[in-house]
Amino acid sequence: MLKFVKEHMETIEGIANYPMVSLLIFFVFFVLLFWWVFTATKEHIREMSELPLDNDDQQNKL
Repeated sequence: MLKFVKEHMETIEGIANYPMVSLLIFFVFFVLLFWWVFTATKEHIREMSELPLDNDDQQNKL
C-alpha cells in the first residue's frame, strides 16, 4: 500500500512544495507564539491564570 501511495505522490507536480510550506507555517506560528509569551504583561498572565479559580461571578448569577 505504501508503494502505491509513494508512486501516486511522485506523479503530482509540485508536491515537494507542500512540506516546505508546512514547515514555514509551523515555524512562523511558533515564532509568533514565542514573541507573544515574552511580550505579554504580567497582569494579563496573572488574570488568565486565576480565571479558572474565579467562581464568585458564576455563583452570584445563579
